[in-house]
Amino acid sequence: MTDTEPDIVALDRIAVREATRLVDLAQDKDWERDSPCADWSLRRLVAHMTAQHHGFAAAARGAGQEPAHWHESENPSEPAALHRAAAASVLDAFAEPGVTEREFALPPLGGDYPGRMAVGFHFIDYVIHAWDVAATLGVDVELPEKVLEAAVAVARMVPRDADYRKPGSFFAPALEVPEGAGPLREALLLLGRAPERWPSQV
Repeated sequence: MTDTEPDIVALDRIAVREATRLVDLAQDKDWERDSPCADWSLRRLVAHMTAQHHGFAAAARGAGQEPAHWHESENPSEPAALHRAAAASVLDAFAEPGVTEREFALPPLGGDYPGRMAVGFHFIDYVIHAWDVAATLGVDVELPEKVLEAAVAVARMVPRDADYRKPGSFFAPALEVPEGAGPLREALLLLGRAPERWPSQV
């Protein structure tokens, strides 16, 4: 990391902790609510988040190529507890010395990536998923400006070609960003979210 590069591990930690705080707000009645992720309930979204944490933790330790680490439970009965444990696991893995210099095998993203880039992928995913959970529950996401500014910088670099944004991909086609949009709103629109359809403020 140079003096001009943000500490992506520290930024990721903030995003993951906020996402975990929000997931922990969910009550039994909330798990079947629709989320901003197309066709996913909150339960399904959190199962995906849990699996991604396990997969990235494994990748940080050299085992990301093993499919079992990316397995998503179809109907978890304790989604918040499972997510909390998975979040702790990935934060522990990312805190290991030299993690950003390692090579990460990320099968869901189609290959191997330098550690810093891989942590960046995880970071932007958890800024967006924190908002997804907040929007589903009708509460606000609480992330500091430095995290939001870093998130929009990453979002601007995500490829926009049709092959990368096709159905079933991590992100939907980018939406138009109005002049004066704040960093969270811009990041959401660039990654295909439509914040005006959800009660969370951006």
